Amino acid sequence: MKKVLIVVDMQKDFVDGALGTNEAVAIVDNAVKKIEGFEGDIIVTYDTHAENYLETQEGKNLPVPHCIKGTEGWRLDAKVRAAVDKKEYKAIEKPTFGSTELTEYIKASYNPDEIEIELIGLCTDICVVSNALLIKANFLETKVSVDSSCCAGVTPESHNAALTTMKMCQIEII
Repeated sequence: MKKVLIVVDMQKDFVDGALGTNEAVAIVDNAVKKIEGFEGDIIVTYDTHAENYLETQEGKNLPVPHCIKGTEGWRLDAKVRAAVDKKEYKAIEKPTFGSTELTEYIKASYNPDEIEIELIGLCTDICVVSNALLIKANFLETKVSVDSSCCAGVTPESHNAALTTMKMCQIEII
């Protein structure tokens, strides 16, 4: 069984930048250990917005400019970047929470009956849950898991709510 690790949006703006939290900072070392010890394929997603972010639907609902392509906040957290740079990985830029490009890449690159997918990253309650549910919906028989020690939500409560939601949708919570 081939293993695939998806590192969701471990970008500076979500760790200690515009939308950073103490909980996000606290999981960076766990995420780095997971990446360094992982044997399998790695996919890294980047939340990616343009300068007109505040004019978008997301920007109107979350009026905090973040992950503007090319800015320091868009880049991966330095520790995470150092860990993934030691490995081969596929980078996917996504303009919103869940990525259809990610599911299309998985469809094109793998036999879903021969892979296990694990997700880590930020934020549990927005982008991690969105991508985990998209993956599960597209690959019904594929084992999908989320390592909760390598994820953080906007708040501890919303993190736990997202973990519960994923568990109810037959995503294994580690």
